[in-house]
Amino acid sequence: MAVWANEFDLRLAAECANAYYGFSGLGCTIYSGDGEALHEAGNGCASCKVCIAAGKNEVHCARSHEYGMTEAERFGGKYIYFCHMGLTCFVSPIVGSAGSAAKITVGPFFMVERDDYIEYDLRQKLGLSDKEIEKVITAAEEIPYIPADKVNPLSILLFMAVGFMNKVSDSNRMMETQKSGELQGRITEYIMELKSGEAPPEYPYRTEKDLIISITDSDKPKAQKLLNELLGHILFSSGGDFAKTKSRIYELLVVMSRAAVDAGAAAEYVFTMNHEFFRKAADTVNIDELCLLLTGVMNRYIDSIFEFADVKNADVIRKAVVYMRGSFSKKITLENIAREVSLSTTYFGKVFKQEMGCSPGAYLNRLRIDKAKQMLLQSDLQLVEIANLLGFEDQSYFTKVFKRLSGVSPNRYRKSGGKLHTRG
Repeated sequence: MAVWANEFDLRLAAECANAYYGFSGLGCTIYSGDGEALHEAGNGCASCKVCIAAGKNEVHCARSHEYGMTEAERFGGKYIYFCHMGLTCFVSPIVGSAGSAAKITVGPFFMVERDDYIEYDLRQKLGLSDKEIEKVITAAEEIPYIPADKVNPLSILLFMAVGFMNKVSDSNRMMETQKSGELQGRITEYIMELKSGEAPPEYPYRTEKDLIISITDSDKPKAQKLLNELLGHILFSSGGDFAKTKSRIYELLVVMSRAAVDAGAAAEYVFTMNHEFFRKAADTVNIDELCLLLTGVMNRYIDSIFEFADVKNADVIRKAVVYMRGSFSKKITLENIAREVSLSTTYFGKVFKQEMGCSPGAYLNRLRIDKAKQMLLQSDLQLVEIANLLGFEDQSYFTKVFKRLSGVSPNRYRKSGGKLHTRG
């Protein structure tokens, strides 16, 4: 009997997938926890041949789907993401007695126009030749297009459809109790070292800085050792005052969470973890449980920084590009874009430049100038109107950017009918 057989009802899951496909026209695939395709309704991910047409390894797409499932578990049961080939999917987990037992993945589908997909994903991102692009588009003929504003409602419908199959299981407290004892033992050892000193030690800020570095480096063993030392110091210096101890631990949580976000953890996920910690900690009257809670949160921070880092970065960049393509007429900032993809501004800017070879602002200006060229040739709008419609501060700045990227002024470009040699 298959491992998943006792974890969830495949027949019921198949009925759910079939009904969703019948309603939406989007392919639905049921995967087991280890990635085996168990059922497919319509043209789903399991039968997609786009990777093969592009000459790419299907393992990359498998990692994309695994990443999507992981994020769905983190963010409440649904997640929209891009596969390795830039096609859009969303997923909801089917929960068994011991956690996620399977998943229903919807997709692939286009969330951007095909011309944009060809230019950005196939030509710029993947570097495919015209011949390779032709093969991919042929393989993708049956893949539907869904407007961006329809995707989230569709993902919510899947989440609700899958929801009735899911059952909440009790947590295994025995393992947590065991971990609590081991953790308290290590903290106690450090407290005994502090007691052997002649004078009360000052707060070890150097240790705190090293903890931040170890979190950023995803070094769990070192991070745990440093956290134990900090917790030992807090317990010793608080003199048994539980309220004071809890307050100091809250401060440490904030420091750790900021380090995680700056290192690339999704801000929304970190904030969710913090909220969950504070909710549980509010009812905690035991130091051991409080320390265990903090250790668990720290480990989840570290996991979120580098788990599926390559897939995550590609997914973030695609989401940012989709957002910019749909919003370039607005006066959006780097902070707006970073917030849209739930990353810190600094980390997002760094990742975007690594992936795209230019800053988000430079890419946004290219989008605007490409649109400006169309408007100059296809309308009688004045330059000040075009500048305003494309989100530029004023006509002067628009003209400056246009000339820098195109090599000619907007007026000269219009008068030449777009025939002047340009850089863009």
